Amino acid sequence: MAKKAPKNKPANTGGKEASYTAQDIMVLEGLDPVRKRPGMYIGSTGVDGLHHLIWEVVDNSIDEAMAGHADHISVTLLPQGRVRVVDNGRGIPVETHKQTKKSALETVMTVLHAGGKFGGGGYKVSGGLHGVGVSVVNALSSWLRVEVCREGEQWAQEYQRGKPKTKVQKVGKCKNNGTATTFEPDAEIFTGQNGKIPEFDWKRISERLRQQAYLTKGIRLIFNDEREKDELAHRSYSFYFEGGISSYVRYLNEGLEPKHENIFYTQKENESISVEIALQYVDDLQARENSFANNIYNPGGGMHLTGFRTALTRSLNNYARKNNYLKESEENLTGEDVREGLTSIISVKLRDPQFEGQTKDKLGNPEARTAVESVFGSEFDAYLEEHPQDARNILDKVILALKARKAAKAAKDTILRKGALDGLALPGKLSDCQSKNAAESELYIVEGDSAGGSAKQARDRRFQAILPLRGKILNVERARLDKLLGSEQVKTLVIALGAAIAESFDISKLRYHRIIIMTDADVDGAHIRTLLLTLFYRYYLPLVQNGYIYIAQPPLYRVQKGKEIKYAYSEEEKNKMTKDSEGSNVQRYKGLGEMNAEQLWETTMDPARRVFKQVTIDDAKEADKIFDILMGSEVGPRKLFIQTHAKTVKNLDI
Repeated sequence: MAKKAPKNKPANTGGKEASYTAQDIMVLEGLDPVRKRPGMYIGSTGVDGLHHLIWEVVDNSIDEAMAGHADHISVTLLPQGRVRVVDNGRGIPVETHKQTKKSALETVMTVLHAGGKFGGGGYKVSGGLHGVGVSVVNALSSWLRVEVCREGEQWAQEYQRGKPKTKVQKVGKCKNNGTATTFEPDAEIFTGQNGKIPEFDWKRISERLRQQAYLTKGIRLIFNDEREKDELAHRSYSFYFEGGISSYVRYLNEGLEPKHENIFYTQKENESISVEIALQYVDDLQARENSFANNIYNPGGGMHLTGFRTALTRSLNNYARKNNYLKESEENLTGEDVREGLTSIISVKLRDPQFEGQTKDKLGNPEARTAVESVFGSEFDAYLEEHPQDARNILDKVILALKARKAAKAAKDTILRKGALDGLALPGKLSDCQSKNAAESELYIVEGDSAGGSAKQARDRRFQAILPLRGKILNVERARLDKLLGSEQVKTLVIALGAAIAESFDISKLRYHRIIIMTDADVDGAHIRTLLLTLFYRYYLPLVQNGYIYIAQPPLYRVQKGKEIKYAYSEEEKNKMTKDSEGSNVQRYKGLGEMNAEQLWETTMDPARRVFKQVTIDDAKEADKIFDILMGSEVGPRKLFIQTHAKTVKNLDI
């Protein structure tokens, strides 16, 4: 029996009391805290944090543009992993700072919470709330050089891991004002999966810059790639959108059928907060809500998004009641109903934004909610009155969503009630595992009874469950939830997972933490896999976000020479195996059912030897758009996508 620790004495001291004196207090000076705990300032030291360095520098230039002092920003990827950001703003001041007794430029680059965003007339609104952005970039760069042009003079200073290598020096003359920042992320801080510093992603950066160009009318953002080793080096894009966020809505809705002709747009001020909103409904089941504060994207939403949702639901309910779209006996539209098929941009600009964390995930200002609710509510009410046909089309859309929600609820209740009445009976097709520990349990979703039979014989029944599906499941991109739950295959899967579906999904009740899609290596198998991935993405997104979805990689070939047997997972691998051995016996596996249980176990199901691909979402918005294109009802965008990417397809099976 363990003894209790004596009162007023520390437990587990190893026979002596631990010291705790003034000497144990560590004081981190300058930018040392950033290098000690980089995740506190940029979110992570992986690929997301790496790109966050670019966002911080670009955001400073955007602040100059929002203040009306810049209209041109360029971002260039350079050799050696360096990045250069240039704007034609006012240029960072270089005169001596009264508090620090150093150049204002050096102060901004080396002192946390130093900048023009805490008072005075530097900026009315800005994205860089904390004033730590560019100094954090400096701290986490092995090398950084900043050049400033002000009043015809060019000044420069270089740094190494946040420490100045020289004083701020005058280096020449220049005609235009502006700031140029060139930095090289520190390999000691940023590491990828291979132990090397990750590379900057052209697509990720270009989409971010495109977004910023939409949000700031009249600004031109240029993105160049001058990396020598990149096979597509010297690419260059220029982003400029006169239509602002209305153009952004149109871009997001490419390939989707609009439900009303006119994109709603408003821009007004309320209590010194600028509110700008654009929206359009499309023939789709998903909502695309994008909220920004001072041009900073807030993936977690916040008060401005809450105000928008409240006003949207109230306006549509009032209009529906007033114009007899809803009878007195009928229930109100919910937020879920009015957001189905909605694409919206909510952008606010305010003087003192309160973000959650340095990565600015969520806006916390209550006054932003009031401003958005007031401006959008009155403007959207007027829009509905002035555009009766658009209003009719929108109401038809959201009322259909209400009816579908009620039907889906009834279908879900039936499934869940059936499970409860049957004593949580599992589907007959499911061969469950013995373990009740979800963390160690696996569910293989296999194609057809033949493959299911082999998998059931091959599995380790202690922790591996098998669920065969017959044929292709419903395409959920084109079907509402009530119709989806009428599908026997989907219903079977929902009950097997044990955690309900859609907004009723409860991940704590999930019965398996590894859900493995195991289909044949042919066109039909790929189609079934895509349909299942669409289902998981649309109705079980937390499974994807938590890394619970996997794709099994069965071999394509069995290569035998004498008694030696090898398996090849690609055409190239098979060619290498047979290159110097003409007498090899090669068997091509068209389906999982062609493997016996022993072969299936040793190639695809044995944890010690199997090959899995984990399904992740690097960019949820881009994934959403691709699912719309590939699985939606519009043929044109899908045809264009296939034509564009056809030449990059590997292992095409015709």
